[in-house]
Amino acid sequence: MILDDVLIALSMGLVGAVVFAAIGLVSGTDETATLAPLTLLVVVLGVPPVGVFTFFIAGAVSKHMTHAIPTTLLGIPGDTMAVTMLPEANALRRLGVPHIALRKAISGAILSAFIAVPVAVGLAALLAPLGDHITAVAPYVFVVAAVLIGYFSPGRWTSIACIVPFVLLVTAVNALAEDVVGETLSISFFLGIAVGPLVADLLQLGSRSGRATLPRSGRKAFWLGPEVKDWSGYLPNPAKVLSPRQLALTSAAAGISSTTFVFSPVATTVLAGEIVGSRAKHVYERLTSVIAVKNGTTESTYLAETLIPLVAFGLPLSPVAAGPAAPLFNAPPVYGVDEATGQVHNLHTLVPTWQFLVFGLVGVALAAVVAYPLSMNFARSASLWVMRKVSHEALIGAFAGLVVVISWYEGGAFGVAATLLIATFAGVANRVFGMHAGAQFMAYYVAVLFVPQVLHLT
Repeated sequence: MILDDVLIALSMGLVGAVVFAAIGLVSGTDETATLAPLTLLVVVLGVPPVGVFTFFIAGAVSKHMTHAIPTTLLGIPGDTMAVTMLPEANALRRLGVPHIALRKAISGAILSAFIAVPVAVGLAALLAPLGDHITAVAPYVFVVAAVLIGYFSPGRWTSIACIVPFVLLVTAVNALAEDVVGETLSISFFLGIAVGPLVADLLQLGSRSGRATLPRSGRKAFWLGPEVKDWSGYLPNPAKVLSPRQLALTSAAAGISSTTFVFSPVATTVLAGEIVGSRAKHVYERLTSVIAVKNGTTESTYLAETLIPLVAFGLPLSPVAAGPAAPLFNAPPVYGVDEATGQVHNLHTLVPTWQFLVFGLVGVALAAVVAYPLSMNFARSASLWVMRKVSHEALIGAFAGLVVVISWYEGGAFGVAATLLIATFAGVANRVFGMHAGAQFMAYYVAVLFVPQVLHLT
């Protein structure tokens, strides 16, 4: 049985590392819109829990390494988390050393990933005794979490205000689904929230008045940085890429940020970068240190915000757990949270704690073997190929097709319609009112867990 788990974990982790290392090369591929649907597809296809977990970990770590390639070499953010590195990446490009920026960023990422897994699992094991108490009051916990994440969203108070109509919309659609389909939906809501910003952008592009608000300046020229290799072998040592001081700073930032799981990963990354930047006087040292720490904190916060709620509680009580990692917690009919009792049936109940540590490190190791040498050895040629050969429209079409297939699987034509409705509302709330996807996922849980209790009491 253990041997079977190991083989499944290795194979699925390798798939996740390869797929998301490639996706990370394409600029603008948001984590929630890519990680969540593909992980959900893996769950629905019946892959065993350890395979799902390793696929996600390897995919997340790989993406957060290769997303540094377009960010540093082209000046285009690879995804949402990569936006935090743009100031340092652009400054280093102007200094003529974009290859140095790339090496520092991805070396900080892989180092932090190896630190984050044991720290996060260890903290989760300490918090696990509180799991039963948290589960018993889960409906109320999600209300507090929704308000907290909404407050830390870009829209702040507007995000909190948007929770109420979002909860009402989910409740109404689910009530209608019971009449039409015979059961409530969940996957359709997750997909709608995940692709909401993409749908909002497409709707804006399809509107004459919306297009008029978008800046146009013709074709944009990109100057691709050089590819300079000053090490021997295929797999460079990240500890030698970073200076001793950068190694210490990145390790410290990874260790501290791996103990947090309720804050926005973007805010945590920016804060870590500002603290490190304020302590370095030399411009070059400051820029290279900050970009290493920022990308390292990207990895550590993502892993911690996935692992701590998953291992300790089995409830998605963080922005990442409620967003990109949501299928690890709730993917009916395979995984789910009982709407009546709040009891969970997901990776938390199916995978022992020690396996989270072992297979988490396996996922990081596979990402290190696949994405790290790819980024270090072939960054320029890979970027050039993506810019010339990969169509963004084709990528968007592929994910749109995936969303339609999965939502049809759950609820037929009604499931597709529900996904589009939720995506439209979620996308507008995100783009216009600054409501973070994590707050929207929390609002979904408020609708399915808290609202029925309130209605029952009345």
